[in-house]
This record gives sequence, structure tokens and C-alpha cells, in this order.
Amino acid sequence: MGAVAVAVVATGIITALICWMLKLKKLTALVDRFPGPRYFPIIGNIPYFKKDPTEFFEQTIGTAYAYNNPRIFRIWMFWYPFFVVSGAEEAEVLLSSTKHINKGMEYRMLHPWMGLGLLTRFVLNVMSILNSYQIIIFFHIVHIFSDAFKWRPRRKLLTPSFHYDILKDFIEVFNQQSKIMLKKLSDNLDISNEGFNMYQYITLCALDIICETAMGRHVNAQKNSDSDYVRAIYKLNRIIHERQKKPHLWPNIIFRLFGKGKEQEECLKILHSFTWKVIQERREEVKQLGGWAKVLDRQMTDFEMTSQKRRLAFLDLLLQIAEQGKLTDQDIREEVDTFMFEGHDTTSAGMNWALHLLGCNPAIQAKVHEELDSIFSDDDRDATFEDVKNMTYLECCLKEALRLFPSVPLFARFINEDFDIGGLTIPSGSEVIVSPYGVHRDPRHWPDPEIFDPDRFLPKNANGRHPFAYLPFSAGSRNCIGQRFALMEEKVVVSWILRYFEVTSVQRRDQIFPKAELIIRPTETILIKLKRRQPLSFA
Repeated sequence: MGAVAVAVVATGIITALICWMLKLKKLTALVDRFPGPRYFPIIGNIPYFKKDPTEFFEQTIGTAYAYNNPRIFRIWMFWYPFFVVSGAEEAEVLLSSTKHINKGMEYRMLHPWMGLGLLTRFVLNVMSILNSYQIIIFFHIVHIFSDAFKWRPRRKLLTPSFHYDILKDFIEVFNQQSKIMLKKLSDNLDISNEGFNMYQYITLCALDIICETAMGRHVNAQKNSDSDYVRAIYKLNRIIHERQKKPHLWPNIIFRLFGKGKEQEECLKILHSFTWKVIQERREEVKQLGGWAKVLDRQMTDFEMTSQKRRLAFLDLLLQIAEQGKLTDQDIREEVDTFMFEGHDTTSAGMNWALHLLGCNPAIQAKVHEELDSIFSDDDRDATFEDVKNMTYLECCLKEALRLFPSVPLFARFINEDFDIGGLTIPSGSEVIVSPYGVHRDPRHWPDPEIFDPDRFLPKNANGRHPFAYLPFSAGSRNCIGQRFALMEEKVVVSWILRYFEVTSVQRRDQIFPKAELIIRPTETILIKLKRRQPLSFA
């Protein structure tokens, strides 16, 4: 290479470096107007972060409390800025926006399992990406550019699938699987004298529910927790949790070189193969029956003859949409797998925390027992849709449990263009993280926020509360599409437990602490004691 060529290349590199430094200087000036902990040049706040997930979670929440006017603070990871929001007013600005709806990079670890379903899909502003000065944003393009513009139409297509008229059909599944769980609890009641892990029963029940409602298939997790599919789901969750804690494993090219990367591939092969098999089998069944028109006619005929309506699983609704040419098989697989994740672990965690809190507060639990007794007396009948609507105080308890321990620890949004929040400007190319755990403890909206008080959700107390002060299912256009399903499932399952048992928590509330992984889990296993209220006549 000649001297002239070397000079040209060197000049280009120097010019690019100067431009990048000028942009970084401008970025720093904007970002540092926000409060936040001290940081180091180049590496930012990385040395500040605790490695232990429990300590990191406590550290983040503690930092949020330190900066409360506005309730937002900034942190730097290298030259990439993050903003953490813990106030309702500040969260509203972000979550109500129709522009800033792109999910953050934290969701990338779910892509191998769920692809680009509603949970992980992005809607990118390409020009913002191309003009961004953060090199790390390149990963957004790598992972989601090909499907960048599908989220809005996908959401519009799927929303009718979660209408109450469809969800009502799933109550039968909730009842059936809850009774299987109660039978197992009753058979093992003697182990509860010292306290036992209720979560392992709840989570298998929730897995059976989601498999049947999402795919129309029985995996019998409660009867066979050692099946390949069940083991693969739990193993994959553990792998993702572990990977979150280790930044050196975040790049896929590196992660695949390690043993956990290979184990993940094995789990994904099992899970995806099962989903593909179910899709093909159901499509063939419909074909053999003469198409969807015949299937629906047969459904109505069965209902007229037996008063038993055959349920359409979530998969059936997706297959009908696919016949209109609006979804591919890949799209169907992604959405079913997304529903499997969102509808299983999150609801299990919510019920686990709720039972712990009720077990720590016997007077509140007694009110729930009174409500359930007024609905069912000593009848062992299944819960109906009307019964579920009448479980108003139980609903308050479940909502209050989700306030104290929201299943999802954060909602992350990638910022496409500059926007103002709290009187300051968040620059394009940044990422904003909303902490529902922090928002739910904002004393402006929640007096004595650490107290478990279901009365907060009685209509007389809830009316007039800031609409973004309660975010267990996020809010705005990208809120959880399955929140009605989740709350209905929790009400049915927990009501079955409390109809037949009195729950006592072995640990005090101040002995159990949360840790943030994919969902908010307890640091220690929650131990529960059960005392029978009435015998199981259906056992």
C-alpha cells in the first residue's frame, strides 16, 4: 500500500473517530443531566453492579429510591446509556407512547425459544438505527431486522383470541387441572406438617393448563413430571436464568461454544419438535374432518346434543388465521411457544407469592374463606364464570400480591428518537427500563407500600388512582395480551386451594426476599403448611 493510500485510510479512521467522539460528547451532555451513580470512563457503571441477582435487584431498587424527583436515574454500560424508571408519571410518558414501542435488548435471550412472538417482537425505526452512534445497537438489526415491522398487525390479529367469550371456555380446563393438583395435595397432606414447597405443585398445574389451552394437548405434567417436554421446559428456564447473570455468555457466538449453549440446543430441539408435531397433527385432524367449517359445525352439534362445548385451543385460532394467509407455520410456532412461556412461569410465580402472603395474614385469608364459602358453601362443584366474577375479594388479594411482587421484574424499551421525560431529554439510541416493583412502591400512590393490604383494590379506594401506578402486566399498546387469562386462571386455581385448605406460611414475610431473573422469584423456597377445611369428595 502506497503512502497516499495509507494517509487516506488514516485520515478516514481519524475523521470517523473524531465524529464518534463528538457524538459521544453530545450524548454524554444529555444523559448526565439525569441523576445517577458515579461512573468510570469507557466502562461506565459496570464495576458498580452487584453480581449476585438478589443483591443487584436490591441495589437497583435502592438506587431508584435515592432519585425520586423525577423517579428516574441513568446508568452507563460502556458508552451505552440506560434509564431506570420507578414512578407512575414517568412510566406513563414511555408506555403510553405510540412511537417508543420497541422492546429492549434484554429480550434477545428468549429469541431462540420464542422467535419473534408478541413478547419479543420489535417494531423498528430503521433511520434511527442507522443514525445511532451506539455500536451495540447493531445487535438489534442482526436479530430482528427481517421481521421488524410485523408486531402491529400481529397484535391486531391475536387480540380477539383473548376475548372473554373465548376465555370462558377455558374455565373447564382450570377446574380439571386444579382438582388433579388438590388430589395430589390431599394424598401428601402429611408432609405439610413441617412445611413443603407448594410451588412445585402449582407450577405443574399451570403447565398442564397452558399446554391444554394453548395447544389442545395433554402433557400430564402433574402425573408425569419426568417427561421429556416437562424436563426441557424447566431446564431451558434454568439455562436462560444462568446466562442472564454472565455477560460473557450474552453473545450467541460465544454462548454456543459452552456446554450450556449445547444443552439449550437440545432443549429447544425437544420443545420445537413437540410444537411442530402438534401443529401438523391438528392441521391433519381438521383436514380429515373436512375443514374448519365442518369442525365448527360439529362443535355446535355436540353442544346442542350434550350441552358440552368442545373448546378451541389457542392453536386452533391461529390455524384459522393461517388459512387466511395472514400467518405462516413459523409464526404459529413462535406464538404458541410465547404463550407457553408467558402463561406458565409468570402465573405460577404470582400464585406462589399470593399464597405466601395469605399464609402470613390469617385475618385476610379468613375473609377470602368467607367469600368462597358464600359462593360454594360445602358444594364441591366446579367454578363457573359467574363464580369467578363474584370472587371480588380474592381478586383484590391476587392483585395486591402482584403489586408487591410483580411477576415480571422490568419492561425495557429501545428509544427511536429523542423524547422528554421529567423535564429532561432522553436521547435516541438509549434504552429505558420500567421497574414495576419500584412503581408499585411509589408512596405518592401507595401509602405504606410494603404493607399487604388487598383493600387498596376495592373500588372505593382504586377509583382515581393513577392509571400507570399499577403495572404487573405493563400498560399501553404493548401491555400483556393474556392478562385476563392469567387473572382468571389464578382466581380459579387459588380458589380451589382455599376452598379445601387453610394455608399457613412457615416463614415470616421479612424472611423471604425477591430476586429478579426472567421473573421475580423468592430467594428461598417458600414453605407452606396446609390444614384441611373440608374433605375432597371428588378425590
